[in-house]
Amino acid sequence: MAQQPGLDPDLPMWHEERLLIEGLLRDAQGGRAYPVVNPATEEVIGRAADAAPEDVQAAVGAARRAFDDTDWAFDIDRRLGALEQLHRALVDHADELTDITVAEVGAPRMACSTVQVAEPLSFLPYYIDVARSFAWRQDLGDADTLGGWARRWVEREPVGVVAAITPWNVPTQINLAKIVPALAAGCTVVLKPAPQTPWSGLALGRLAAEHTDIPPGVLNVVTSSDPRIGERITTDPGVDMISFTGSTETGRQVMAAASTNITKVFLELGGKSAMVLLDDVDDISGPAATAAFGTAMVSGQGCALSTRIVAPRARYDEVVDAIAAMMAATPPGNPDDEATMMGPLISEHQRDRVERYVDGALAQGARAVCGGRRPEGLERGWFYEPT
Repeated sequence: MAQQPGLDPDLPMWHEERLLIEGLLRDAQGGRAYPVVNPATEEVIGRAADAAPEDVQAAVGAARRAFDDTDWAFDIDRRLGALEQLHRALVDHADELTDITVAEVGAPRMACSTVQVAEPLSFLPYYIDVARSFAWRQDLGDADTLGGWARRWVEREPVGVVAAITPWNVPTQINLAKIVPALAAGCTVVLKPAPQTPWSGLALGRLAAEHTDIPPGVLNVVTSSDPRIGERITTDPGVDMISFTGSTETGRQVMAAASTNITKVFLELGGKSAMVLLDDVDDISGPAATAAFGTAMVSGQGCALSTRIVAPRARYDEVVDAIAAMMAATPPGNPDDEATMMGPLISEHQRDRVERYVDGALAQGARAVCGGRRPEGLERGWFYEPT
């Protein structure tokens, strides 16, 4: 396990500012860094390394060498042992990961006990168990072929170097959902977190470097304020697969960029889930709570939220009233307060975008049965009422 110098004890919270490249925590080229902003206060709370194209090239090169020149892809016991170490390190630092998530995402502490931090950490043993029992080699027996009798089998191999590009809404969950299965399969990874939430990704890099036997280059983490860095990763010929979660518009760009090298692409793009209430539903309060509270926990910033309700026409008013009442019970507030269920949106840009959607709907004849404005008493921070 690599030993790295500790952080300045005077910093307000445990976090990491450096990139992870080839097993070492290091500054970006030229010491470049950019500010990390707390969306609940609009204050700069620290900084993160601002990777240059040379840093991306170094990270991809390190991942390429680790895949091509080491036994990581073939030694399942080594991989699973290292991932068990990573799981222990994450659990031991869950409080610190929670502090980071509250600060840079604006997520309520309540959400960190579920979807933001606790639940993602609980999934790691599942990934490890799947990899342990997976049929990496499948014997198909002998067969009479045109060339005579032949022994047949299927050998399942890792795809190679995976570029994981993640969003800001539930960063720890999506970061882990991408890198852990890839590592368990024997791939090497370059993780590029969203510019708004660099510390969540850099924390994973530090924990891997300091608390696991993951070999140098197997996991690399690069953060940047420049969207073009993501483009640089998607066009690098050293990358074998791109795993991207984000908007449909950016997904199209990723797919187009990957076509240059015929790179495999896995896209998880923006959408809105539907909650369908059937005619025989007895108690509306349960579905209403799921729709309202589930949405509030991440400030409406998620593709799997029940924000589209399909209900029997005869019960329309009942459903609308129930959801409005639940939403009215979840006012936004200080995410550091244990009682808060809804924090701010991630940025001023996102808050203003939501505001434009609501104003446009009202102008076209919609009615706001709850919310529809910035909350009073929260002049600082990018808050908007659940609507």
